[in-house]
Amino acid sequence: MYKIYIMTLFYTPGITGLTHVLSEEESMHCVRVLRLGEGDTVHLADGRGTLYTARIVAAHPKACAVEITSKEEHYKQHPYTLHMAIAPTKSMERFEWLLEKITEIGVDEITPLLCEHSERRVLKHERVEKILVAAMKQSLKAQLPLLHEMTPALDFVRKEFPGKKLMAHCEPGEKTVLPKALQGCRDALILIGPEGDFSTTEIAAAMQHGFEAVSLGDTRLRVETAGIVACCQMHTQWQFK
Repeated sequence: MYKIYIMTLFYTPGITGLTHVLSEEESMHCVRVLRLGEGDTVHLADGRGTLYTARIVAAHPKACAVEITSKEEHYKQHPYTLHMAIAPTKSMERFEWLLEKITEIGVDEITPLLCEHSERRVLKHERVEKILVAAMKQSLKAQLPLLHEMTPALDFVRKEFPGKKLMAHCEPGEKTVLPKALQGCRDALILIGPEGDFSTTEIAAAMQHGFEAVSLGDTRLRVETAGIVACCQMHTQWQFK
């Protein structure tokens, strides 16, 4: 009788030293669900980009203790930084799906935007954080996107950002296609508006603060589709270099 090894990540923020105790939720998953025991190898992600290999030393279902045997910093780290500021959709299910997918693809920071035309004006931060953690683990990453609090769009566009600042909107006017705007760009901030798009006031404010208007194509996209397209454009240009 032997075990088939399939890599499974456990989220373990705040690792210090050579021993660590998994949270009650992760301990239960490790010991009760996966039926791992003392001596078995596990992998831990701290959410800051480091992957740890460890050995179980006490298989308790509420406090599973492990001993760190090795670590790899910058595990599967993508060669760019992407901050996506996006207005949550009216349907929370659709927004959660978006968050899951952009985490899998590769995003570093996420800021939910409160816009003039927003239909969803409140987010449960803890629930959203759980979606991001689950997506990080599922895609075998060690870097958890930094989730910011919901911020009014007019306040957000005034913030400093060291990279390229881009805004996708549907209003007519001169725009750069997103792939061209991202060429050679390692640090990007991309704004995606709500179902009713950004208001003219929000667009004008963004342009005044150094944002560049970009186009995602000739068709009108749902908010979550626009977010996926933008994230994929950034990912693709660096993934295959």
